[in-house]
Amino acid sequence: MGVWHEQRLRVRFEETDTMGVVYYGKFLTWFEVGRVGLMRDHGFGYAEWTRRGVQFPVVQAHADYRAPARFDDEILVKTKVASVGNSSLRFENEVYKVPEMTLLATGHTVHVLTGGDGRKIPFPPDLKEKLTSP
Repeated sequence: MGVWHEQRLRVRFEETDTMGVVYYGKFLTWFEVGRVGLMRDHGFGYAEWTRRGVQFPVVQAHADYRAPARFDDEILVKTKVASVGNSSLRFENEVYKVPEMTLLATGHTVHVLTGGDGRKIPFPPDLKEKLTSP
């Protein structure tokens, strides 16, 4: 559906575990970095969310791990909008070690659009258009 958004990061020491590899939960943090960047690039950054009183809580998260990353590796987080429902949104992610482009992980998150009171709301037409247009 969507176009891949790309975000480069460098693995920080605090993201590694006692085995010297990136702790598995950090990949979900990198998925978040990717989707926040994607939303910002679509003109719907965090300041705009809060101005509108809109939230996107995660209701599902999944990751498949393919290869390890280590301290100071450069990684590329690719994120795209996979689908937009009436009030839900699914992002797909791929994480690579660069420059080799070794696939480290794939995954997705599903979010529900809510108002400030935490209740599910439909997507505003302008936001849905921003997320579904290339």
